[in-house]
Parts: sequence; structure tokens; C-alpha cells
Amino acid sequence: MPDTIPNVQLTAWREARIWSRATIADALNRTKAGIRDALACDEERIRRWERGEVLWPHAPYRRALQELTGRTPEELGFIPPDKQKERRRLLVGRVIPADAMKAEADLFDTMELARMAEASDVGPGTIEAIEEAVDLLCRAYPNTPAPILRGRTKQRLKYVMDLIRGHVTLAQHRDLLVQAGWLAALLGCLHYDLGEREEAEAARQAAYQMGRHTGHAELMGWAFEMSTWFAITEGRLEDVIDAAQRGQAIAGTSSAMVQLTLQEAKAYARMGPSYAQEARDALERGAHILGQLPTPARPEHHFVFDHTKWIYYAATVYTWQGDNDRAEEHANEIIQLHTRHDGTTTSPMRVADARIDLGLLHARKGDLDAAVQQGLMAFDYDRRSLSDLVARGDELSEYLAQRYPNEPLADQFHERLLVAKQALTQQRPELLT
Repeated sequence: MPDTIPNVQLTAWREARIWSRATIADALNRTKAGIRDALACDEERIRRWERGEVLWPHAPYRRALQELTGRTPEELGFIPPDKQKERRRLLVGRVIPADAMKAEADLFDTMELARMAEASDVGPGTIEAIEEAVDLLCRAYPNTPAPILRGRTKQRLKYVMDLIRGHVTLAQHRDLLVQAGWLAALLGCLHYDLGEREEAEAARQAAYQMGRHTGHAELMGWAFEMSTWFAITEGRLEDVIDAAQRGQAIAGTSSAMVQLTLQEAKAYARMGPSYAQEARDALERGAHILGQLPTPARPEHHFVFDHTKWIYYAATVYTWQGDNDRAEEHANEIIQLHTRHDGTTTSPMRVADARIDLGLLHARKGDLDAAVQQGLMAFDYDRRSLSDLVARGDELSEYLAQRYPNEPLADQFHERLLVAKQALTQQRPELLT
């Protein structure tokens, strides 16, 4: 994981106004506070702020920022000194289990032995153990083959539902139903990754109903987010906007709210240049909500929205808008943030999408070699979500066909994409590798 957290609130504020870093630096110098303090802000200083390298600027810069933006430094994503210790603690503690699936299996076996010894349906600590098991399964999503995780998730969902049908208190019933809801939501995502559309929708609806019965706003919000994901992958843009706004009405200040807002941004970006400002505004709203949430200790959790995910969404939004410079910067940033020193990645799905974005950007610039190279590299990662990868690959394939017809190099990417489509149709992700 990176040793800093990007300041996406400041980035979003700047980009919503279509300002460059040089523009905002100059504007800060020309504020009344900037003139009084003889500021010499430059592009590099803004870059360091946005990368999260500077947690709390010096007082003259804080005054100029507040004068320019009308927002406090905290609202712009900066961390005051009294909160920096907690931020550092979270960064140090961000250790992803080498094998989250094995950790979950060990936990589950221990829990089940204890429960049997108690000779009761739900013994002391059972609910807490189930919550931890669900957490581990959600954290396994980025780096576990979808068929394997789907099988384990089905098993655990059946187990929890069996407990619900047994002798439990009202409070235990609600807690178990919430955990079943998260498992159903995870299962829906995995079904969709594997091209199992009907099963994915059934699981999504089950998650929503469990959230509704328990009054769990964030769970219901994620159920709506799944609708936006399905719709945007299938090109149903009006449905994306509808589901995103319905979900935002109930999701509260949560990760689900952030992701719903970012899905709305993607839909607006897809709808063409006339909706460019709506897309930028949605990106900024998402960053603002994200700034109100605690820094996630487990950003690899599938139902947690972290700061680098904002950059991931922004890269695709700007790619679709034709804002090539911003798109390229964010795509490269995603690859850098999620690539370890040994070349492996902490988030193959995000990095693969960033490669597709770069492929489209290089193709627009007339660099076919680089476009195809980036497109092929997207398939080099052990990607879990085949449906998304095929949909993004189609974007690049169609553009290459239009811009470079009958080019053998472009045909290499078309053929690689065909293999991915066959893997999705046959539900055999191993064909990708």
C-alpha cells in the first residue's frame, strides 16, 4: 500500500473549475493574504499537496487557500497536527493478509468448534466471528479468483441463513440478517464478474431486502450502487443516473454514498460534452463526502471507498470526457499507487482499467504501438471482474477499428479481447492467463 494518502478533495476542487496546478498556484499568490504574505506558491507545491506529501500547509498558505476557495483547510483534505498521529497509525496498520481466504477459513473453523461446544445455535462471540469472516471475504475480493470466492461466499451465506432460522434473539436475528446482506451483496458482485447476470440481480435484490428489513441504510445504498454498476457496464446511462440518485437519497454519509456519486459522474461523462460540468461536479461532491469519512483502515475491502479509488474513477471520467491530460495523469497515478516494488499489484482491477484508459489516450494521440501495448497489458493482471474488463476492452477495440482499420498490430488486441470474451462466455477466467 502507498505510504501517503492522496488529497483528492483539493484535486477535485481544482479540477471542477478546470484549473491547472499552475493556475491555482498563481491564484493563491494573488489573493489578499497571498500578497500580504508575499507567497511564492508554484505548481510543484500544489502537486505535493495533492499527493498527500504535505498534511498541513504553513499558516500563510492556509489563509490564502481559505480566502480563495471559501473552505477550511480540513474541508480541502488537509490534516491538522492533532489528527496526524491517527493517520500515521492507520497507514502503518494497513497490512493485507497474505491469504485472506485462509484466514477466513481458519477463523470459521475455530468459531464453529466453539459454537458446537456451546451446544447452542449462536454462542458467545459467534456474531463477532461471523462479522470478521464476512470482512475477510470482502477483503479477499481484489485478489481471489471469482469462482473460488463465489463458492466460499455461497457456503457462508447458507450457514448464516441456517442460523437465522434457528433459535436466536431479536437482536441476533437483526445482526445475522445484516451479515447475510453483505454476503448477498458480495455474491451479486461475483456473479456479475462471471457474466451471471440473472443470479447477480437476484443477489442484489436479496441484499437490498435484508438492508430494508434491518433499516441498514448503507447496505441498501450498496444495493443501488450495484444497479448503477450493472447499468453502466451495459450502457443504460439513464438507469445509472436514476439508481445513483435513488441510492444517494438513503445511503447517508458512507462509502456507498461516495461510490454512488462517482457512478453518477461516470454516467454524465458517457453522456457527452454537454454534461461535462455535471460530471466534474459529481466528482467534487464525491470527494467532499469522502473527506467526511474516517480514513479506512482496510481500503482493500470491496465495500469501502478509499482515496485512491476516487483517482481511479476520475481517470475514466476524464478519459470518456476527452480531457486527455488529466485522464493520463490520473491513470498513471493509479498504476503507481497500486504497483509494488516487485512489479505485482495490490489492485489488479483498477490497474487493468487504467491500462485501458491509457490505451485509449495513446490511440487518440496517434501512437498505435503504445495503445496496443497498454491494452494487452490490461490482460496481464490476474483480473477478477471479466465483465468489466470485456466492456472496457470493447471501448478500445472499437476505437482502434475506427482509427486504425486493417492494422495487424490492432488485430493483436482484437484477438486478445476475443479470448477474454470466450472466457467470460464459458465462465472460465483461467483462459485469460
